[in-house]
Amino acid sequence: MSSSHVFYADAVLFDMDGTLTDSIQAVEAAWGKVAKDIGQDPQHVIAATHGKRAVDNLAEFKPHIKEHEMDDEVTKFEESILYFADAYNVHGPGSRRNSTTSSPFENTPLSSGFATPSLTPGSSAPSSRASSFAAHQVRRPSFGTRLGSMLSMSVMPEAQVYEPTFDDGFDGVNSELVRNEWNPKALKHELQAWQLEAAGVDRSVRILPGVKRMMDSIPAGRYAVATSGAKTYAYGCMTRVGITPPPVTITADDKRLKAGKPAPDPFLLAAKCLGYDASKCVVFEDSPSGIRAGVASGATVIAVCTSHERSKIENSGAHYLVENMNSVKCEVEGDKLKFTVVC
Repeated sequence: MSSSHVFYADAVLFDMDGTLTDSIQAVEAAWGKVAKDIGQDPQHVIAATHGKRAVDNLAEFKPHIKEHEMDDEVTKFEESILYFADAYNVHGPGSRRNSTTSSPFENTPLSSGFATPSLTPGSSAPSSRASSFAAHQVRRPSFGTRLGSMLSMSVMPEAQVYEPTFDDGFDGVNSELVRNEWNPKALKHELQAWQLEAAGVDRSVRILPGVKRMMDSIPAGRYAVATSGAKTYAYGCMTRVGITPPPVTITADDKRLKAGKPAPDPFLLAAKCLGYDASKCVVFEDSPSGIRAGVASGATVIAVCTSHERSKIENSGAHYLVENMNSVKCEVEGDKLKFTVVC
């Protein structure tokens, strides 16, 4: 039998993947690829990496990476996640549904670049990202340029973070693949084996139940994101589902962080940047390591069963455990946020 609980807080600190967005299939595919590259069991690597920073996971599973190479390796890895997320709709059967004149993001924040945030000092993203698509009208790279970039997994300028669209010319690079049927044979000479496999499965990023309603109910300046993803992955995921990253978005590559989850540092920094005490904040989390980080920060933790079975997270210390954000209501009452949790 469910029961209702009411409490008050000053601000909200969201985890991202598994809490706001669901990119678990793409993330697991990317770590599965890492596992195969190093000759380890994919299931072991996937289980060991969830909810932790890519930099920590890569240091553990690829200890040969030198310190000065790590930032680039993290970026390449996170670009591979986004490739797995987009490949089906760019190169695979999903491209059949999207003509060259119709983008799946048409008439959404993604089509205009409005989802690219103007940043404040509280954000983890570098200043170069402040020059958004909307502000500078950066022309999206052609299909041929993007394909070459993906094949080499090279780093694109941050103002041109890859987003899947189908409205630009293909410069003669196998445009028949988009106009006609999904044809793996035609692609095999252009894509590596893992990229070809990626194109055959829909691993698109999705927004989770109740997220939009919850975020819309919280006043601006009263919520932040603190994620184990670095900036490439974090901003890529959120903008793909129409979430505008808040001004205070703490990513794993923020140099102010001494440690990632399960340490409380990401949530403590996010609360500080908002101007609130973490102990008076609410944390939404989905993973055991993230829940422990939220509890260690002193916040009230609401755990959502969106990426883990209830039995896997119920002993992690969360104050409330719900199926998803549809079980939580937030209302503004005076200068406080009133939360009603049904669990």
